[in-house]
Amino acid sequence: MLVGSCFTEQIGAKLIWNKFRVMQNPNGILFNPISILKSISRYATGTEYTKDDLFEHNGIWGSWDHHTRFSSASPDICLSKINSSLKSANAFLKSANWIFLTLGSAFIYERKEISGNENYTQVVANCHKIPPDRFHRRLLQNAETISILQKIIDVILRVNPTANIVFTISPVRHLRDGFIENNRSKAALIQAVHSVTNEHNVFYFPAYELVIDDLRDYRFYTEDMVHPNYAATNYVWEKFIATIIDDASKALMKDVSSVMNARNHKAFNPNSEQHKKFLQANIDKIMVLNRSNPEIDFEEELNYFELELKRN
Repeated sequence: MLVGSCFTEQIGAKLIWNKFRVMQNPNGILFNPISILKSISRYATGTEYTKDDLFEHNGIWGSWDHHTRFSSASPDICLSKINSSLKSANAFLKSANWIFLTLGSAFIYERKEISGNENYTQVVANCHKIPPDRFHRRLLQNAETISILQKIIDVILRVNPTANIVFTISPVRHLRDGFIENNRSKAALIQAVHSVTNEHNVFYFPAYELVIDDLRDYRFYTEDMVHPNYAATNYVWEKFIATIIDDASKALMKDVSSVMNARNHKAFNPNSEQHKKFLQANIDKIMVLNRSNPEIDFEEELNYFELELKRN
């Protein structure tokens, strides 16, 4: 299970492509530790959301705990998407071998009861493009952040005592907070994470350091100069494989990658005997892989190769 910032989804996509059993961001992208704690706690209990947990703005219903991808013009549709994802997350959290938590920012946004009122009611995961004067922004204190991370660990291990927990800091810079504020935020997260990773089964993967310190070049960023680009993500992914994945799984990943690349191959002459042999060889490879690894789902790829073979 992967929970956290948008960098989580980049690594998650690569794990999915390699046929690992993955659930990523059941609440959508989350940035701050409090929102991650709230989401993990909800997955652990499985307590469903109700209409009272939603808000409406300009005809759109959403949740302060969720990304906008769950929002809808219908409160029933919004709730259905939220609770369906929650149900899946509840089951997945209890059985996941690895939990990856990517922290993006130590800044939190607290919703004001009424615009301009200094009574703050809750920390939001997403501001949903609502005017900024409806929120109060503050930087979490170090002791506060450590306490939150410890609670996250406790919640996970309470429902899944054998889970391995890996914290990462997102290399995506939050420059809308300002250069100084972004660095203060990242430093606060790094300090807090290292205070809790001495525990058994709790680890740290240095995604932030690999991009910021090892690559440290704007060539490795997209045009917005904030998000790591394809080359940077691949670099971190290679380090991730070397650090996290065992040798047997690395060997299996090569076989999976061979099938996935073949699935994306565009034949120069689809009707040739050579291409038919290519299709059959990949069908045979999937059959062999499935016999030794029945947990890997190759149904989509197998259907593709078989359909192409019949068509040609």
